[in-house]
Amino acid sequence: MKESVLITERPFVWRDYLGLCKPKIVALIVFTAVVGMFLAVPGMVPLDALIFGTLGIGLAAASAAVINHVVDQRVDAIMLRTKQRPLPKGNLSMESAVIFAMALCAISMAILVFLVNTLTAVLTLASLIGYGFIYSMYLKRATPQNIVIGGASGAAPPVLGWTAVTGTLEPNSLLLFLIIFAWTPPHFWALAIYRCEEYARAGIPMLPVTHGHEFTRLHILFYTVVLFLVSLLPFVFYMSGVMYLFGAIILSGIFLYLAIRMQFDHGNRLAMKTFSYSIVYLMALFGFLLADHYLPVVLRLYDGL
Repeated sequence: MKESVLITERPFVWRDYLGLCKPKIVALIVFTAVVGMFLAVPGMVPLDALIFGTLGIGLAAASAAVINHVVDQRVDAIMLRTKQRPLPKGNLSMESAVIFAMALCAISMAILVFLVNTLTAVLTLASLIGYGFIYSMYLKRATPQNIVIGGASGAAPPVLGWTAVTGTLEPNSLLLFLIIFAWTPPHFWALAIYRCEEYARAGIPMLPVTHGHEFTRLHILFYTVVLFLVSLLPFVFYMSGVMYLFGAIILSGIFLYLAIRMQFDHGNRLAMKTFSYSIVYLMALFGFLLADHYLPVVLRLYDGL
């Protein structure tokens, strides 16, 4: 009987390993990295840089996610949002997860070093260490400013995409970094308000737990204003044109409206709505960056017909 259960469940183990990689988060990371690649060149991204850069950055992000699962296994078992993850449920052992994370990291670094460039490999490894170890093991439990300080790792992907294509660290790529860096606190603190009781039970000093909801809502508003201003920088520094400016103002305006509403509407429903919108915001903003970048190319092709 035991044998038949094992045989039935074995084909589905891959789902547990996939779950350790946080595929939705990795997809967003890869998307911003790919946009960084396309913004780095006036025309088409070289195919080898696009394929191997995306693969290397994506595998490194997955490795960091697995490390986060390993570190947070005890906390994940307490929180409703995370208790169904593979490690708390006992679907995979800690040793299997660690080996999986090491394998993903090794493959990622091999791809980036030998098939992309050393700079991208070094920056990607620094980002992996920043999130997987410094944030997950220390900052998350050490300070309510964990998201702000640790946000640098999450803001790195478009820079990694840029360097994967150019092999250099350029000022315009840092504008993309600043956008995600400013976006991270209001994005995550909105979720932290919604999940405040769970974080408190798990002993994680998120801002709403240590300083209360009102203080957190004010900080969400402050960082959303900062994000609004930062989102205009690509236009200010001639990286993008009017099409992007229009999109940035509309998208950031909606985000700011939600942050202002949160000062008066203290319901968890609005906090979750703000969190959900923040994900749409980032994808749409980078979509506008990409569309604006290639608009002149499309117009030239149209004129040539």
